[in-house]
Amino acid sequence: MVDVTDATFETEVLARSEQLPVVVDLWAPWCGPCKTLGPILEKVVADVGEKVALAKINVDENPQASQVFRVQSIPAVFGLVDRQVVDNFLGAQPEAKVAEFVRGLLPADESERLDELVGFGDEGSLRAALAIDASHEGARVALAKVLVGDGRTEEALALVEGLSEGDLEVRHVRALAASGGLIPVGGVTTELASLLDRVKGDDDARTRFLELLELLDPDDPATSEWRRKLTARLF
Repeated sequence: MVDVTDATFETEVLARSEQLPVVVDLWAPWCGPCKTLGPILEKVVADVGEKVALAKINVDENPQASQVFRVQSIPAVFGLVDRQVVDNFLGAQPEAKVAEFVRGLLPADESERLDELVGFGDEGSLRAALAIDASHEGARVALAKVLVGDGRTEEALALVEGLSEGDLEVRHVRALAASGGLIPVGGVTTELASLLDRVKGDDDARTRFLELLELLDPDDPATSEWRRKLTARLF
């Protein structure tokens, strides 16, 4: 990460973008969302190693450099390759979105290699993917599922720490890890069936039903069917 000034903009941003992708973060000390986004950008760029550079521009102190991008609000983030802006976004974003943005700046062959490794799905391939990009959410979740199946629940939980609570796959892994490992689906569905008639009037039954749902594979059509049954009973 480098703080860029009007005087160093040519060298640290434009010229450097001819060697590797450069992420430009336009910020100011008074900007609250900038303070939220800044550490996320630094972490995500650090996770991909030396394949991407991060340049931070204080718009208050460096008006010429910031005016190159013609923005009217901050934080504003731009990705440059070979002196050209290839992508950008405005406002604070969650880590997963920032990581997706940064990965999109990588050369196509490296991005394809990441997808290939994640697609293999075995522990070695997933660890290789994370060696390329430690913030790759798909690789982290997939590896966590492998580790849970092997009983390494603490390492699995560490991998999904900080990932979105709204992601069904992340919640699934956390639930499996908290249960100590994989649970036979038959046992889960049997208990779900026994609870279904009680979910509307019994808070404990409803809470347990939701906990069990998290143990089921979110991509399995049967999981969607159980969610539909719950909704029908509640409403």
